[in-house]
Amino acid sequence: MTNLRNIWYTRCCSFHCCDPGFGVGCDFGLCESAEYFTAFKPGQQFWRATYLKGQNDMDQNANDGKRRAAERSHHSVPVRLFLAMCICGVAATIGVSPCGGEDMPYTDSPVIPDAQTGSLYPFLSATAARSPLELSFLRDPFKNVETWKRKARTKVLSLLHYSPPRCAPRAEVVERVDCGEYVRERLYFNTTPDIRVPAYLLLPKGEKKRRPAIVALHDHGAFFPWGKEKVIATNNEHPALTEFKRTAYSGRSYGSELAKRGYVVIAIDMFYWGERRMQLASDPPTWRDPTKMSLEDVAQFNRRSSASAPLMATGLFEAGVTWAGVMFMDDIRTVDYLVTRPEVDPNRIGCCGLSVGGFRSAHLAGLDPHIKAAVVVGWMSTYGSMLQNKLTSIGFMKVIPGLYQYMDLPDVVSMTVPGGLMIINGTQDGLFPLDGVYASFDKIAAVYRKAGVPERFQGVTYDGPHEFNAEMQEKAFTWLDRWLKP
Repeated sequence: MTNLRNIWYTRCCSFHCCDPGFGVGCDFGLCESAEYFTAFKPGQQFWRATYLKGQNDMDQNANDGKRRAAERSHHSVPVRLFLAMCICGVAATIGVSPCGGEDMPYTDSPVIPDAQTGSLYPFLSATAARSPLELSFLRDPFKNVETWKRKARTKVLSLLHYSPPRCAPRAEVVERVDCGEYVRERLYFNTTPDIRVPAYLLLPKGEKKRRPAIVALHDHGAFFPWGKEKVIATNNEHPALTEFKRTAYSGRSYGSELAKRGYVVIAIDMFYWGERRMQLASDPPTWRDPTKMSLEDVAQFNRRSSASAPLMATGLFEAGVTWAGVMFMDDIRTVDYLVTRPEVDPNRIGCCGLSVGGFRSAHLAGLDPHIKAAVVVGWMSTYGSMLQNKLTSIGFMKVIPGLYQYMDLPDVVSMTVPGGLMIINGTQDGLFPLDGVYASFDKIAAVYRKAGVPERFQGVTYDGPHEFNAEMQEKAFTWLDRWLKP
């Protein structure tokens, strides 16, 4: 068989399709200097990738690539890739292997027993391990906290691919209920020109003064008919909601508990939950009004909503946005509305949440400078530690594409600094690997030490499952009091 190895190698390297200095990976795997090389077998419709060299070779190639890039920067990426594709087509047509010699035999990758992605896990792990996490505050270039936060926040917000125009909230209060120690308002306000969110606002009674405020962020829980009602007490609570609170919150409505402690509290329905849940024309009539749902209706609606979540995520991605972006922007704009209320001290605002509520709390605290204290419950780990067998804990709605090139989850929540930050996780919480939880605690603590305020972070574990029980709540409330009350 004709050997085109030398021709192939020369053409590939002369156009730098695999030159790291050009910011282009070896997508075609045409030369030996790449970490992977690929063989196109005539008649087949796919590429086969085989591991070739180790990290030492990669480091040397990166240095060589930068030198070659400086020497030949006039070559454009499209031209290089086009020529590489042409060469590949010629090789396939005349029946030769682009890497020389006989066609490479196909070798199955080893299957990692407990990896959710099986034989493809090594690729994910190796890819994540190469991430520079270049916007972590622990990197040497970052000295000033505020400078770092401005740069990091700008990057994270850009990765959300969702930046709707600002608008007046145009809040409308539709109900006021005297709840004894506080008044509960039911209202609607705009977070974007085309999104109007339902919310509860709790206003403590007593002295007329500006008070500290909490954004109470409800969870996922695979429980969709209600959102804000998971954390706010309401009249005539549905038995299914009561049971859910018993399991997740020791039967308490923690937002209402905070109002009794003197906080103004706001809670909105997250996109896809409560009044913003997905309804279809074919849904049974009882699904239109959660108060009329039977227990079986609730169970069926939850199953349908869980099954449809990937479809919803796909729709958002195709529309050019991310689910995480929609969530976070609603929460940020909720804070914007909160500071317009005369009852609220804009310099004493905190946030708190369990599970996806904790995920929301971590990002709201990291992204919004109004937040001066935060509690994140049941949602903390390094992303790298979750790749092997905890991917289902992340799901489509929590994905921020490309984030791990710049920051890990503990880096994001560390943008709360110098605000008070408490992370609470259960040691029996099956959603997160304990080594990832503790690694997160260590990293966040290191950020707070570097910023000179180590006392403002506390990582706490409880011997329990995925929950925000009464004992955890009391610890969280004490923490919020420490930073938000004079």
